[in-house]
Amino acid sequence: MIKAIMFDLDDTLLWDSKSIEKAFEATCRYAETIAGTDPGRLESSVREAAKKLYATYDTYEFTQNIGINPFEGLWGDFLDDHDEHFLKMREIVPSYRKMAWTQGLNSLGVSDSKLGEELSEKFREERGQRPYVYDDTFHVLNEVKEKYQLLLLTNGSPHLQNTKLDKTPELLPYFQEIIISGDIGKGKPDPAMFQHALKRLHLHKDEVIMVGDNLNTDILGASKLGITTIWINRHQQKPEQVYPDYEVKELHEVIDIVNNIK
Repeated sequence: MIKAIMFDLDDTLLWDSKSIEKAFEATCRYAETIAGTDPGRLESSVREAAKKLYATYDTYEFTQNIGINPFEGLWGDFLDDHDEHFLKMREIVPSYRKMAWTQGLNSLGVSDSKLGEELSEKFREERGQRPYVYDDTFHVLNEVKEKYQLLLLTNGSPHLQNTKLDKTPELLPYFQEIIISGDIGKGKPDPAMFQHALKRLHLHKDEVIMVGDNLNTDILGASKLGITTIWINRHQQKPEQVYPDYEVKELHEVIDIVNNIK
């Protein structure tokens, strides 16, 4: 019998990729007014520069394990004191942000480190002002909150994930527990995240369902422990090697599945 539902946060309940996309759009349009750069080309260049730079730092393996992507590094503060890796990230990210934007400009023939620094701060501001929640998120949570315990299971920096939640405070009351990988020291798909969640809920693996958008973290990790999985495949991807128990195109389809699982 299902007693609890574990939800991923980013791109499951929160539309994080849209927040990043719109922040890039606003920042690159601003850059166009200053330097005449093409917004689309600048965004592509900065994204590429950010990915390459991010992988050069000593903290890269840690960010991979915890689940912090390069674009979160472009706006997060990482004010987490419990792990030396977060302290290193806090030191790194100011120059990382500036370099990513400066290199993006350079690739378009604009050599201006001051503008690069200005754009890096502009992006941070724009991202912070753009929290997006999927249209059906609250409908789903309202439908299941009375029947099931709800737990939020998210990869990332505790400070950054809590910043996102602070910007969408209406999400918080739905969840009995919020577990962030940066607090655990292991991120999805590591079984440790899911085992920790089961202990917090005082439930067995057969009594919970995992709902998430990422095959290689949410679905893979839960499947390793035999937890029933629902994959939200909004972009019509084809699964390879990792297969969910259920697949839906939109979050609201989860309701019927959960209600009909015996």
